[in-house]
Amino acid sequence: MSSFKDLRIVDNFYQTSSYFPMPTVMISTLAEDGSTSVGSYSLCFPYYIAGKGYYAMVLEARNSSNTAQHLLAGRKTVALNFMPDGFGYHKKIVAQGWPGDTPAEKMKNFGFTLEDGLCIEEDPKTARPKVVAEAYQVMECTWMSDLENAEEDIGRKLEDGCYPPPYRNFNGITSQYGAHFILRIDKMLMKPKYHQNIIDGVKGRLWPNVLICHGYRDSKNFWFARTPRLVPEMLPLREATLSSVRYAADRTDPDVHFTDDALQMILNVPRIFLPTVLKGCVKWAKDHNVTEITAKEMQIINDKRAKEKGKG
Repeated sequence: MSSFKDLRIVDNFYQTSSYFPMPTVMISTLAEDGSTSVGSYSLCFPYYIAGKGYYAMVLEARNSSNTAQHLLAGRKTVALNFMPDGFGYHKKIVAQGWPGDTPAEKMKNFGFTLEDGLCIEEDPKTARPKVVAEAYQVMECTWMSDLENAEEDIGRKLEDGCYPPPYRNFNGITSQYGAHFILRIDKMLMKPKYHQNIIDGVKGRLWPNVLICHGYRDSKNFWFARTPRLVPEMLPLREATLSSVRYAADRTDPDVHFTDDALQMILNVPRIFLPTVLKGCVKWAKDHNVTEITAKEMQIINDKRAKEKGKG
């Protein structure tokens, strides 16, 4: 006998048929008059995380929402504002999630502070929505409407509150009532305290008070959870043998050789990431006309990685 019960899966299953923790994100877009409009969402998750040359999030939304309509009108810049737990924040966030209000109605009693992000400094010609100053981190993004030919959805009109076919699989208008948006991350903004915590090596006591949403599940309430006390758990030490790392290194590039003392410095790299690390070392070597990587060069490469991580 199973110790579980079978629960019927219904629409919005992530909240109606499960217990599913999600981020609490306030999403800034540009309204028709160029002002910033902000709506509250939870269905916003990492999408492209490595190997693409860029990084992206995916947003799932009602296609009739203000956020979706602004994107489908061709105003494709977005700010994802990740909100902390704070006094009175829950009520203000829920107020921005109420469907049916116009952007002007939503923003009339907006309870947070808006300010310019960082993308506008580098590219003042591209209109961007403002970001929420109270957020602990912000991802300034652009909708990648070229994926799956979703640019063809720009300008489509709602019919009786929904869209007729055709529907796309993963980007643009994906159903009668739904839409997905693949959002390329242009900049990651973070408050100094939390930025420094990542750079210095994360400490649980310096973690932001992340506000976690469990959705709208009982026809009455949104359910939020505060960040519990964080408990670090050490990764198991599975140090590779020098011979196994040598085997991978010797097959990475015939023109670049690794000495044993250099390979000793990457024995703790998880096996799945080892090819990527070795290829990065080879690229650095070729960029600097180096044919043999010793411990000295490996230290330079490691220092370079550390500096890149600390930028911004």
